[in-house]
Amino acid sequence: MTSVLYDAPGPRAKRRNVIFSVVFFVLLALLLWWIWQTMDDKGQLTASLWEPFTTAQAWTTYLLPGLGNTLKAAALAMVIALPLGAVFGIARLSDHRWVRGSAGAVVEFFRAIPVLLLMLFANEFYVRSTGLSSEERPLYAVVTGLVLYNASVLAEIVRAGILALPKGQTEAAYAVGLRKGQTMASILLPQAVTAMLPAIVSQLVVIVKDTALGGVMLAFPELLNSRSTLAANYANVIPSFLVVAAIFIVLNFALTSFASWLEGRLRRGKKSTGAVLHADDATIAGTAATGGGGGGI
Repeated sequence: MTSVLYDAPGPRAKRRNVIFSVVFFVLLALLLWWIWQTMDDKGQLTASLWEPFTTAQAWTTYLLPGLGNTLKAAALAMVIALPLGAVFGIARLSDHRWVRGSAGAVVEFFRAIPVLLLMLFANEFYVRSTGLSSEERPLYAVVTGLVLYNASVLAEIVRAGILALPKGQTEAAYAVGLRKGQTMASILLPQAVTAMLPAIVSQLVVIVKDTALGGVMLAFPELLNSRSTLAANYANVIPSFLVVAAIFIVLNFALTSFASWLEGRLRRGKKSTGAVLHADDATIAGTAATGGGGGGI
């Protein structure tokens, strides 16, 4: 049996796939056993190194405050970068050359600079130009760097998502009298959001992870930076790294799971609310749109 994309595997291919799968899992088990054995030989699995994580002090003094700062910086960056990226992404599709060119220059400039360099530059700017205290400055610098870089990346995601839609969508909207601003807000963006959601979520995960750069370089007391203080007090470097890694995995898995649920809900909502637009309805809609005040971009 064949499919549109590939030929169904035959008996020999199936046996070969089974052998490859068995070999892979055997090698994976050996690798995990070697890691476990190495850590045991180095004394990294002793109960005394893991005991701090069973007490409330390690969590309330170090890990939970660090996690709170990570979530705070990531949430602020997301709230600012998402609408900013949407604005610049739409501006890059403008009919006006000066709007399109200016937005493109800003996006390409900040997308080309490493996010860590943006954080360091923002920190130096706040040191010399503002009266922020040394406790507040790292948060502002981290959020600024994350916003500048990720907003430019999100702008490209938005632009690509809109351009990926069939041109017939825009032509049909213009045919019933919708202006470009109305077409973008009512027709293109609602459809593009669902298609863009996986890429947007991937970028949001990057924002959460990149908060650790501020902890390493700017002494921002986020999760990874708090881990170093905990490890210095309890002398459990490897266990603390593993615990923090597990926290990041759970956090990002929760974010991607929520996004998958939201994407499925949006797709089901669009299928369940589909309606057929008759010729008379289109004429009425076109008349109403022409009389509206929506302007172009």
